[in-house]
Amino acid sequence: MSNINNNFEYICEQALEPQVFIESCEARYNNKIGNIAQLIADREISEIVMIAGPSSAGKTTTANKLRSTLLEKGINSYIISLDDFYLDNKDAPLFPDGTPDFESVEALDIKCFQEKMKELLYNAETELPEFDFVTGSRKPEYKKLKIAPTDVIIVEGLHALNPVITDVLPKDRLLKIYINVSSRIYNNKGSIVLNKRNMRFIRRLVRDSQFRNSPVEKTYRMWIKVRYGEDTFLFPFRDNADIKINTIHLYETCILKEAAIELLSMVKKDSEFYSESQRLIRALEQFPVIDKALVPDNSLMREFIGPKEI
Repeated sequence: MSNINNNFEYICEQALEPQVFIESCEARYNNKIGNIAQLIADREISEIVMIAGPSSAGKTTTANKLRSTLLEKGINSYIISLDDFYLDNKDAPLFPDGTPDFESVEALDIKCFQEKMKELLYNAETELPEFDFVTGSRKPEYKKLKIAPTDVIIVEGLHALNPVITDVLPKDRLLKIYINVSSRIYNNKGSIVLNKRNMRFIRRLVRDSQFRNSPVEKTYRMWIKVRYGEDTFLFPFRDNADIKINTIHLYETCILKEAAIELLSMVKKDSEFYSESQRLIRALEQFPVIDKALVPDNSLMREFIGPKEI
């Protein structure tokens, strides 16, 4: 992971010049993506890039940024989301209480994924499924994909480093990438202001409210199962990665602060999440505010705050 100054007082100091602060954070992340793209360009064989990471780590943006950076180098690539290989909700594995376990690797149609990847690798074309999250089922129409010998395949998803997924792929062509918010924020006294999961939760809280119409209590309840899925099906395999990317943007709490506090303030006193929500509010209140309009259109943070307002 890159060395960064994840100090609260440093963040507050840098926020005094917000544009410069944002540009430096964006450059750190973009340089990492550029280095990976160059690594791929320098190899004589096309890569299968597996990008795994926990919820709200920024998998979608990372995959898209890698794709656009490769294109700048004259390399075509195609993104395959493991989410499109979900089984229909009615066929999903169940928790002991009978509710669907969408975090399990067994919630994916692994056989279908294996078949489609083999078709791509050996026949250079296939038809890919697309999952409809509104209906909770696979769409009847499949998407055709045809690749050239030098094209790169980018597979992104929670389980992209799981051996169940990777063991059917040629090892000499695999490049495994693990991404996460991998830095806590400390103050000068050595106390943790926000831990890594706090930061991802804040990202998800703001995103799910804005784009998925998810109330804060629902996000909290989902987060319990999300954490279970990460602990069981992702973190044990993170060291399988060839490359790790820390997706923290040190300015992010400053742009998420106001929206997150507003949402957390909706948690009622009789809620089981009240104490935790109040703790996060107290932590967030310490940060300065930075106008989200300063965030570039192509920033990873736009995955959580949305596009610029016109």
